[in-house]
Amino acid sequence: MGAKGCTDLMMLLHRTGHALETELTARLAEIGLTPRARCVLSTALDAECTQSEIAEIVSIDKTTMVVTLDALESAGYAERRPSATDRRARVVVVTELGREIVAKADDVYREVVTSVLASLPDGEREGLVNGLTRLMEGRLSTVVPCEKPPRKRALRHAIG
Repeated sequence: MGAKGCTDLMMLLHRTGHALETELTARLAEIGLTPRARCVLSTALDAECTQSEIAEIVSIDKTTMVVTLDALESAGYAERRPSATDRRARVVVVTELGREIVAKADDVYREVVTSVLASLPDGEREGLVNGLTRLMEGRLSTVVPCEKPPRKRALRHAIG
């Protein structure tokens, strides 16, 4: 409870999100991947997207996207190839090795989320997920204009 008996929703969401992100980061590190890399690879699977399109979808800046893709290419998980529809554009293609690591990362993700949700009573699990989904698709779906907005996090697909 925060000031005047009100629940500090922002702090609860921030702390639980941070704890989940930290656990997922640690577990993905065991297979040599980061949440951001998983997010980029998952988004690129069979999508024919450019790196700019992927950066927009996963909410990361262009510089971070370039660094992430460079690392994914070095690891043999992805390649930049000419687009079949626009000869000026290059699309991100996930390699067979990349598909294998995404499958492993998805298994890790499912294990972590299952474990986290299992810590709640049966009746609360679905309600929590449904409520958060409704908030993100409804009331919190539109970003409010802000002179100095908080930094965006690349979690849109990393945890979901």
